Amino acid sequence: MARRPLNDEPISALAAWSSRLAIFALAVAAISVIILRSSFLEIEPSLATFAASLVFAVAAILLALASFISIWRNGLRGLSRSLLGLVLGTALLAYPAYLAQRAYRYPAIADISTDANNPPRFISLAAQRPKDRIAYSSVAAPLQRAAYPDIVPLQLTLPLRSSYDVVVGVLNKRKQPFTESMQPTVNRREATIEYTARTPLMGFRDDVVIRVTAVGSGSRIDMRSASRFGPHDFGNNATRLRALLEEVDEASGNAPEPKPEPVVPEKKPPPKRPAQKPKS
Repeated sequence: MARRPLNDEPISALAAWSSRLAIFALAVAAISVIILRSSFLEIEPSLATFAASLVFAVAAILLALASFISIWRNGLRGLSRSLLGLVLGTALLAYPAYLAQRAYRYPAIADISTDANNPPRFISLAAQRPKDRIAYSSVAAPLQRAAYPDIVPLQLTLPLRSSYDVVVGVLNKRKQPFTESMQPTVNRREATIEYTARTPLMGFRDDVVIRVTAVGSGSRIDMRSASRFGPHDFGNNATRLRALLEEVDEASGNAPEPKPEPVVPEKKPPPKRPAQKPKS
């Protein structure tokens, strides 16, 4: 009996469905990310859509593995489709696997501050945050100290105005829009800056507040980064504060000589009028 040419062998149905499911899973994942970043829908249904894409990715991997056996035993075509399903499915599962590793490594907290006893308060961004996520959680403080002992206030020898300008310069260099909630003045010994950061892939919003306080002739910089959604930030807030503190510290060394603070002249009381003699 003559053997059929290789191209006449049928394509493995398992391989075909593996590639189809993988491509479909990739499309569903892309749609969910677009929805999340655009805030078109609430976070919960968007995450449910992304979770569905992961289910399809797992199915594509399982079908790809089964198709390898079928192709080997029956001499079917479709190896490239099996490899496509396996590669795409594995790539989709790589990001959740990365998050799972960070969830195991870092504590389940989503609000990090350099000052756990007196954390900076959100002013402009408070209205955009969930009501139960405006204040810093005292429960997270011991977990933060144990996991991130290096997240501490930054002490600078620069005066308040100069330190504030350094922080503004760092944010401008990053091209990061921000809100000056409380600008430094002659009579005010504290200034506050707020902005919202986005996670790279999913676009989750994390709010950041920076407080600059005058301490003697120098200043102290405190920061707080808090996620709006989820009980776990996977270490992102601490990583953000660590990088920002390092940049501000480095920029402060290159800061120009501080200008002397303007002296507010003391108001002298008006001269007393001489008492008038009563008319006789």
